[in-house]
Amino acid sequence: MKTLYLSSISSILLSLSCWSQAAPPNPTSKHEITHLLTYVEQSGCQLNRNGSWYTSQEATAHLNKKYQYLLDKDLISTAESFIAKAATESSMSGKAYMVKCQASAPVESASWLKTELLRYRQASH
Repeated sequence: MKTLYLSSISSILLSLSCWSQAAPPNPTSKHEITHLLTYVEQSGCQLNRNGSWYTSQEATAHLNKKYQYLLDKDLISTAESFIAKAATESSMSGKAYMVKCQASAPVESASWLKTELLRYRQASH
């Protein structure tokens, strides 16, 4: 009876872990994510991560590393999931990433990237 119980729990946990995985990004989503990474890199803006400011090139390298990690785990399927899981907050501290462009006040990276994604989609249609 105990073995059957443990087997049932294992089956449930396995099905839940499979359920939480996302399908790989389709070509449109890949283009959008690539655009967002290019946008960060070419923006000249700084990214604040855990209290330190990083150049747009450093920020892009970091976000791309997180993206590749999450992609390998099948956890990114859309540009929105990229923003939410890789470009919103520190995985270690949970602190929100902030973006500062020139003399503008810092804004949360999630809203900054969502605005650019919307602009990109509208320009593409």
